[in-house]
Amino acid sequence: MSRDIVYFDLETQRTANDVGGWDKKRDMGMSLGVTYSTKLGEYQIFSEKRVDDLVQQLLRADLVVGFNVINFDYEVLMNYTVLDLPHQCRTLDLLVDIEAKLGHRLGLDAVASASLGVGKTGDGLDAIRWWREGKLLDIAEYCCFDVKCTKLVHEYGATHKKVLYDDRFRQRKSVAVEWGI
Repeated sequence: MSRDIVYFDLETQRTANDVGGWDKKRDMGMSLGVTYSTKLGEYQIFSEKRVDDLVQQLLRADLVVGFNVINFDYEVLMNYTVLDLPHQCRTLDLLVDIEAKLGHRLGLDAVASASLGVGKTGDGLDAIRWWREGKLLDIAEYCCFDVKCTKLVHEYGATHKKVLYDDRFRQRKSVAVEWGI
C-alpha cells in the first residue's frame, strides 16, 4: 500500500487588515483550498462549501506537506471545525522546518526560484482580489501552482538533502533538510 502524501494550500477571502490583524486568521475565510494526493495522483479543489471534505482528506493523509500550513492554513481552517488540526494531522511544514534551521523565514517563492528555477505566479493579495471579482478559476489556477511548487520543493529537498535560496544580498545559499518522501 502506497503512502499518501497530501500537499496542501488555501487562499482566503479577506486580508489580515480586513479582519483586524494577523491574530484573527480564523476570520479570513477560505476562498479555495487545493490538495495534491500522491495516492490518488490528482489535484482536488475545495470550495468553502466542501471544507469538511478537505479536512477529512488532511486527517486521513499519512503526511500533509505545506508551506506555512501550521501557522496559517490550519488556523484559517479551524474556523470551520472543532478539530485541532496542527495536533491531529501528521504535518511537515516546510517553512517551519527551514525557519528552525536558519533562524529566519523565507518565502516559498525564494526557495522555489533558487531550487527549481521557477517561482510563484502571484501572491495571496492577488487571490483575494480575484475572490472579490468572482474569478474562482484564477484562484484555483494560482493555488494549484502553489501546491505544485510546494510538492516540487519538497521532492527537491528530499532528493538533494538541501534546498537553495537567495539571501537579501542576492547570494545563493543552501540549507540542509531531512525530508522523506
